[in-house]
Amino acid sequence: MNLEYTGDIARLYDLAHQGKGKDYQAEAKELAALVNSRLPEARSLLDVACGTGMHLRYLGEIFDEVEGVDMSPDMLAIAEQRNPGVRIHRGDMRDFALGRRFDAVICMFSSIGHMRDQEELDAAIGRFAVHLPPGGVVIVDPWWFPENFTPGYVGTSLVEAEGRSIARFSHSVIEDGATRIDVNYLVGVPGEGVAHLQESHRITLFERAQYEAAFARAELSVEYLAHAATERGLFIGVRV
Repeated sequence: MNLEYTGDIARLYDLAHQGKGKDYQAEAKELAALVNSRLPEARSLLDVACGTGMHLRYLGEIFDEVEGVDMSPDMLAIAEQRNPGVRIHRGDMRDFALGRRFDAVICMFSSIGHMRDQEELDAAIGRFAVHLPPGGVVIVDPWWFPENFTPGYVGTSLVEAEGRSIARFSHSVIEDGATRIDVNYLVGVPGEGVAHLQESHRITLFERAQYEAAFARAELSVEYLAHAATERGLFIGVRV
């Protein structure tokens, strides 16, 4: 299981995805509205698998206190630089323990799909719930459900930023009940030439019922909003 983005790819991550049209600020506003609709007095938020801290950058303008957790040291270094004064922790979503609670816990960008099976999915959702008080809110951005995934899909983007031209190509196939995504980057820098970087990820194709079962086992209510925030929708739970 590859949960970490490292080195040069960590630095290209935001640029490539913003080139594909990802709007972190708009997503942050929608996430905050969803949290506040269920817990109007929410003041604190934890972003699990926070990556380079782009959501935290905007959520920190809405909530009084935000913190982040991620496994990749390179991503965390960028998140810390981007969010001075925000506590960023290195941890695994399956077993992290921060010793405190937050009014809301979010896990975006299909990071939950890196769980390999139901046991790991249950463990992660369970850890989210442990970090909530009664009435606290969990929001999870799932990966595609099996019936919605498009085998063989090829994604492309091209962005000009920070003096570089970045082309990103991804190819997704089904392999042993999961998605294998092979990603290739071409990065052109004037006067230096073109570099080629590669990464590969395995993301589990959980059924909707499997997510719902994990929420129930963690003693969270659960609803699925098919058109919220991302094209994959969102799961929202409240700790009972």
